Amino acid sequence: MADDQEILRRKSEHLDVILGGRGAFERLETGFDAIRLPHCAAPELNLSEIDLAGDFLGKRLAAPILVSSMTGGPARAAEINRALAEAVEAHGLAMGVGSQRAALEGAGAGGIDRTLRRIAPTAALYANLGAVQLVAGLGPDAAARAVEMIEADALFLHFNPLQEAVQPGGDRDWRGVLAAVERVCAQSSVPVIAKEVGFGISAPAARRLVEAGVAAIDVAGAGGSHWAKVEAARAQDSAEAAIAAAFVDWGLPTTDAVREVRAALPEIPLIASGGLRHGVDAAKAIALGANLAGFAAGVLRSAVDGPEAATRALGTLVEQLRTAAFCVGAPDLRALQATPTG
Repeated sequence: MADDQEILRRKSEHLDVILGGRGAFERLETGFDAIRLPHCAAPELNLSEIDLAGDFLGKRLAAPILVSSMTGGPARAAEINRALAEAVEAHGLAMGVGSQRAALEGAGAGGIDRTLRRIAPTAALYANLGAVQLVAGLGPDAAARAVEMIEADALFLHFNPLQEAVQPGGDRDWRGVLAAVERVCAQSSVPVIAKEVGFGISAPAARRLVEAGVAAIDVAGAGGSHWAKVEAARAQDSAEAAIAAAFVDWGLPTTDAVREVRAALPEIPLIASGGLRHGVDAAKAIALGANLAGFAAGVLRSAVDGPEAATRALGTLVEQLRTAAFCVGAPDLRALQATPTG
């Protein structure tokens, strides 16, 4: 297990790689460009009156947009997290924080504390722990503390086996993870969401996770941030880099994951994340069967410039999504969800 300073250094390097544009898939795509929504030339709607509001895990959102879990730990993450919290509060959206492992182990909260709830008193906030950490030193009590730390509405458990496998000092022993997830779900005071970190959750994996008690799935598909590539960029020697680099096209594209999981689990609350670029991708994700559309790296870049930039960026996403609904003739979120895709 990595020590506190190693965790902080690693997370800071992750930020550098992602912000520098060196952590994206090069050939494997999300699948959104192949999706077509039916254009309605006579929508008979008032654009400003289109209602994007809906409920997710018992919380009302003004639009089905999630700022996905990205970063936690380093001190500079505090400003990013606060900017994102201010932005999601302004627009009535949801936000998942980055991993709280460092904060729980006393290595620095990175702004992941009750400050976020004070900034965003009505937004949906989701806590976050690595699933493998449940068998590598943390358990249900730590999960409860992660939720309490930000007064969270739900808890993400992120699944990142490939990243851990290629990360120097990563957690490679995943035996017992599903049983640990089941214990957390049984004891959690809030719904638990299972999410990948960018390589996708398949229908069989989603079914096992739901059987373990998770309340929702975030497919976090391939085509956006590539965490094996991120680890290759920060590798200390060529052998480590070569192992990670072999997985350049690994993963289940986001649109495939959404389709698979929705077909297998028609009632499960579902988040589509992994390489979404704009509100049109969000509209396509909703039409494919997702309940929320998650955005990560692109929003992260705006948050580096502060809360006003983050608020503008999220406002743009919401209006792009609203315009897409208008152009398919969908007056509300339910109608958008029923829109056929081609």
